[in-house]
Amino acid sequence: MIIGLGTLINVLTIIAGSAVGVLAGSRLSTKTRELITDILGLITILAAASAVIPMFSSQFSQSLPKGWTLLSILGSLLIGGLIGSALKLEIRLENVGENLRNRFGANKEGTFVEGFVSSSLLFVIGPLAILGSISDGMGTGIDQLSLKSILDFFAAIAFAASLGWGVAASSIPVGIYQGIWTVIGFALGSILAQYQIDAMTIVGGLMLLSIGLRLLRIKEIAVGNLLPALAIAPVFVYVLNSFLG
Repeated sequence: MIIGLGTLINVLTIIAGSAVGVLAGSRLSTKTRELITDILGLITILAAASAVIPMFSSQFSQSLPKGWTLLSILGSLLIGGLIGSALKLEIRLENVGENLRNRFGANKEGTFVEGFVSSSLLFVIGPLAILGSISDGMGTGIDQLSLKSILDFFAAIAFAASLGWGVAASSIPVGIYQGIWTVIGFALGSILAQYQIDAMTIVGGLMLLSIGLRLLRIKEIAVGNLLPALAIAPVFVYVLNSFLG
């Protein structure tokens, strides 16, 4: 089995799904595209609800000191948000989207940047991206990334039908992010305990909720600034587990 094949397949399915979505989207009216965006917002919120389920599991709560289940997520988001704000990650991410928009020659008044930012976060958040990439790196199979590729293919169709080629550009950060986890899996093997993965998933779920609110035009949250929280979460709960547990 070729190391990294799972991520390569995932990247190609996102691009293919985006192409199908753009071709289909050009035949849809503006109101229909807006309706699709609203549906995507609702589905994203549903995915967020699914992602935060581990917070209520006995396994996760028992891995942390009593009373720290919610506080561990709050602390991860606060620390991650402060780091992201200091680094101006949201602005940098939007600038990347703008640069890619220019390279693609997309309309400035279009939805390229929104498609790039929203779909990038959607595709990288979740346990399948991490676990699948680590499994790929360890050479134990690409079953999880294959499943993720199928899900991302259909999600890319739906997103691109409304948001355009920015969704295809999201395959770049997806490839980088999952590639990093694949290298980690190859070099170190399984480095995260289940409660650490759960913490990342919960934090990611709240970020997905933020994306859903943005897609529904309810609240513009600087989700990009929260990205460091994904790295902070497993470290934070590990410290709690090791020194206060």
